Amino acid sequence: MNVKINRNAAKIMKKMLESEESEGKMLRVVITEHHGNHAHYALQFDHPTEHDEIVKTDKDVEVLLDTRDAEFLDGIWIQFFYVPEEQFVITNPKKGHHHH
Repeated sequence: MNVKINRNAAKIMKKMLESEESEGKMLRVVITEHHGNHAHYALQFDHPTEHDEIVKTDKDVEVLLDTRDAEFLDGIWIQFFYVPEEQFVITNPKKGHHHH
């Protein structure tokens, strides 16, 4: 599966992974809700399971993706913006909808 992240996201995600909270865990992209043909996403710390693929992004940050949700997770794009507010924006261009 493929994941792209922007430079800001890479910086923030690396920081997150250096925090005590993340000890021994990885960053997982989860689907928070499904809406028929698209989904909303979030990031959280988690341990890999047998259903996961560890995907190396184009910025050398690894994320966990559940292969059972490959239809919605493959091809996601994780961006982080500082303005108008600090937030991750995770989208799947193949699905045509996005989530703030």
